Amino acid sequence: MRRLSIFDGKIFDGHNDTLLRLTVNPREGDNFFDSVHGHIDLARARQGGMAGGFFAIFLPNPPDEGGASSPHPQFPAPLDLHYAQSLTFKMMATLFQLERESQGQLRVARSVADIIAAREAGAMSAVLHLEGAEAIDEDLCALEVFYQAGLRSLGPVWSRPTIFAEGVPFLHRHTPDTGAGLTEAGKRLVQACNARRIMIDLSHMNEAGFWDVAKWSTAPLVATHSNAWALSPSTRNLTDKQLDAIRDSDGMVGLNFAVLFLREDGASDEDTAIDVMVDHIDYLVSRVGIERVGFGSDFDGAPVPRAIGDVSGLPRLVDALRARGYGADELQKLCFDNWMRVLKLTWGE
Repeated sequence: MRRLSIFDGKIFDGHNDTLLRLTVNPREGDNFFDSVHGHIDLARARQGGMAGGFFAIFLPNPPDEGGASSPHPQFPAPLDLHYAQSLTFKMMATLFQLERESQGQLRVARSVADIIAAREAGAMSAVLHLEGAEAIDEDLCALEVFYQAGLRSLGPVWSRPTIFAEGVPFLHRHTPDTGAGLTEAGKRLVQACNARRIMIDLSHMNEAGFWDVAKWSTAPLVATHSNAWALSPSTRNLTDKQLDAIRDSDGMVGLNFAVLFLREDGASDEDTAIDVMVDHIDYLVSRVGIERVGFGSDFDGAPVPRAIGDVSGLPRLVDALRARGYGADELQKLCFDNWMRVLKLTWGE
């Protein structure tokens, strides 16, 4: 990868839910190219310097689910495989249709070279990510199909149970030690992802699942959109011991912009200051190193600080980091190069 001597203003983001916004109950007039809705469109992404990111497929509960039962009172009910695959195909189709309609402005990336080429052409790259493996069957047949279609990253769970793992419920002032880890099918999924060089995202794993992935995976440990538990004690955040394991594996953490995972009190308050985001960056850097931290915004999936607002506000976070003492080379790492480094290690390039 070509190294730049100064920060070039380009940002790669570890997580967004824009496909969910555009596919499931889109608002009238909403679109990916120039919209007043949501957090991301191409026009605002160019203003904010976003050159690419992980485009997640997150599956909401079926609208007619009613009172379906869950094995854990904090979890949504597990999803039916047919429903999960049907909606996954629909959201994948949305991404590929956007790529076609963009006439080269949006490119689905399957390699680091694809991401770099898109950036150099002034286009946005999109890495296909599954946020929860509900659409994958126990025999892993769907995994092969999704991989051939472009899947390069997945989380075994969102915060609901799958056949692969339990996930972590949304609790505040609670550790991520909330239940069981990987099932036998989950261990096979991890090994199959390693064999195909698919990145495994730990962001919604509970602590037992995290340590099981650490044991069974041969790839760097990556949490695409999680924060420091020491600063915001949510089950969704990472303890010091987990951060140390990510460091030791030469992995990566993407700062989650969701205010409830930034704040010490866990409040969903969009008036949260940008300095709170920088505090998490400082803590993560101190724990895992400057080469292993980036952004994982959760745009279009959660409330973010009003001072950021949407993707066009990313330069304000960069300015706050600069004011905190981060130099050009460090900003280049945090905003772009660190993601490329860990993707090269994971994808085997």
